Amino acid sequence: MYQRILVALENGVADQALVPHITQLAERLGSELVLIHVADGWAARNFQALKLAESEEIRTDRQYLESITASLAARGLKVRHTLAMGDPATEILKAAGAEGCDLIAMASHGHRFIGDLVYGSTISEVRHKAPMPVLLVRASG
Repeated sequence: MYQRILVALENGVADQALVPHITQLAERLGSELVLIHVADGWAARNFQALKLAESEEIRTDRQYLESITASLAARGLKVRHTLAMGDPATEILKAAGAEGCDLIAMASHGHRFIGDLVYGSTISEVRHKAPMPVLLVRASG
């Protein structure tokens, strides 16, 4: 059913709900996982344009992705990762298309109107623009 799943990780507590859920799905379906994290701090958003050195944020995000990738590979899953930089929704959609993914998996915080205004809503933009299904897993707490 789902051959290749893009898993949008945020390097936070929401991933603790998303990763186990998507791991079970991939194991049952034999899906390949493509993990993505979008670094979106100032250095990440200006990395190419200003030819900046990697920031601590970018190094930490890369290590996080490598750790999750190794953990899932140790379970026998076919998995790889990519670290993108810039606007999260734009980069998630771009990666899903470029990687030939047929599902995007993300964690939802359950913000309401005010929370979306304050925190932005990557999920809202992704679900409105994605040409493939988007699976939302509710983050605990």
